[in-house]
Amino acid sequence: MRRLILEEPVSRAAVHSRRVAVFACLTALAAVVAARASGGQDSLGALAVFAAALLLAGVALLLSGAAAVEIWRTGRRGVAPAVTGAALAAALIAFPAYLTAQAARLPRINQVTTDFKAPPRYMISLKAREARGSWTPPPPGPAIETAQHAAYPGLQPMLVDLEPDQAYRMALRIAKDLGWRIVDSNPPNLRGEAESHIDATDRSLFLGFIDDIAIRVRAQGQKTQIDIRSASRVGRHDFGANARRAQRFIDAVQQSVSAR
Repeated sequence: MRRLILEEPVSRAAVHSRRVAVFACLTALAAVVAARASGGQDSLGALAVFAAALLLAGVALLLSGAAAVEIWRTGRRGVAPAVTGAALAAALIAFPAYLTAQAARLPRINQVTTDFKAPPRYMISLKAREARGSWTPPPPGPAIETAQHAAYPGLQPMLVDLEPDQAYRMALRIAKDLGWRIVDSNPPNLRGEAESHIDATDRSLFLGFIDDIAIRVRAQGQKTQIDIRSASRVGRHDFGANARRAQRFIDAVQQSVSAR
């Protein structure tokens, strides 16, 4: 006589947790792809889709917790899908959670500059205006100045013992080495101008939102002063991204000058 072996049923909450978590990851991926494909033009749409992905991840975590309770009480199977769902959901939520912590710690600003008295201006050439679309970063006000000096005291003008044309070439090379996209530039003394400028853009890590960078090089007595300004197009809080970008440029300038 054949004996029947009855297996414990699988927790439905565990199965649904994994399915919802996978769907949340796919939704987040779709938001990233859409944001990068649009060049940051549809930022609100991408953020809405990503927020939906985070909501689904939260549901997956709740289902995983419910599955854990069910498995503990009834002995049902489903540990693997419950753990998978929880792990995927936690991985998806980890970076936004990190940004939330950064937002609480860092000032609520979306641009930085090394010169508040005369911030580097963004170029108004056709190429520069086309790259920015209809948007130009507003001047940084006193509130941004106070917050920046308190949080990022190292963001100061750079004085180098180089001729303006040498400093300009160095700044242009560093911007390219940092992976920034050069939008437009004009070297010293072009069209009789006393200053030289470099406009560039950089993109955020995941959603690829575009930030605008302005670099200015001008003679200051026997030295040359280099200033940088970086502004985010999306959001009122940059989570420290512009300050980190400017600091990388400042460090690269100092290293380049020291190596000469």
